[in-house]
Order: sequence, then structure tokens, then C-alpha cells
Amino acid sequence: MTMAGTIRTAVAFAILVLLHYSLRPLLGWRAEIDFLLIALLLVAVRVRPGAAAVIGLALGLAADSLTPSAFGAGALAMSMVGFGASWLKAAFFADNLALNGFFFFAGRWAFAIIYVLAEHQQRGIELAQEMFVWAPLSGAVTAIAGVIALAVMRPLLEPQST
Repeated sequence: MTMAGTIRTAVAFAILVLLHYSLRPLLGWRAEIDFLLIALLLVAVRVRPGAAAVIGLALGLAADSLTPSAFGAGALAMSMVGFGASWLKAAFFADNLALNGFFFFAGRWAFAIIYVLAEHQQRGIELAQEMFVWAPLSGAVTAIAGVIALAVMRPLLEPQST
């Protein structure tokens, strides 16, 4: 990636992180939009798997600092999703909004499953409901928001022709 491409990706990343901590709390939905995951996936497809895992770890630690009862669960989930997304990018990533939407959905659902299992706070029917009802709904909402974000930020993320 060129220096200009790196700067454009960093700006898009910063915008998504800002949206996560400014817009998301205002919405207050049960099935939340995860702008941090969108930012992670946006970067993960542009870097190597190790770098994506480190970026996921940093994002997860930042998010976990707000939930000390499950500290580390988000860092684990974000680093695993970042690594997996970067590793799978060659097979699945293309410049297709529908494919990106599915990528966001699968990433958010995988994150939610890893997070819920790592935090060890839910059991039985609550665990099943979280994994198979709320996690897919959150994945769908995140996918819609991610596709909209990509469509809006397309001029920023596309390589500039000279």
C-alpha cells in the first residue's frame, strides 16, 4: 500500500472509531452497530495477519477498558477476527458492497460468539439466545452500517489516479 493509501485508510479508521464512541451510545439499540469491528475489518484486509491481530488486540483492549467485568474478552475476540479476516482476504475480499456486507456480518457474528464464550458470564438459554438471536441481529445491523460507511467513504478509500 502506498503512503497516500495508508493515510486515507488511517483517516477512515479514525472516522469509524470516532463514530463508535460518539454515535453508537446515542442509538442505544440492543442489536448494536459495531463501528470498531468495521474499522478493524477495513484495516485487516489491507495488512498482514500479524499486524491485523495486533490492531485487533489494541482495539479490543480499548473497548475492554470500559467493561472491566469481562476484561480481555474483547481483546481476544478482536485479535482473532482481525487475524482471520486478514488471512481470508485473498479468498473473499473484493470491491463488491454485497460481499463486504457479508464480510461485516460474519466478522461481527464471529466476534460476538468468541466474546460471549470468553467472558463466561452467560449460561444455558441466555448464552444460546445471545449467540443465535442477538449476535446475528447485531451482525446484520453492523453489515448495513458498514456497507453505508463504505459507500460514503468510497472516494476516500479508492486509489487516486494520477
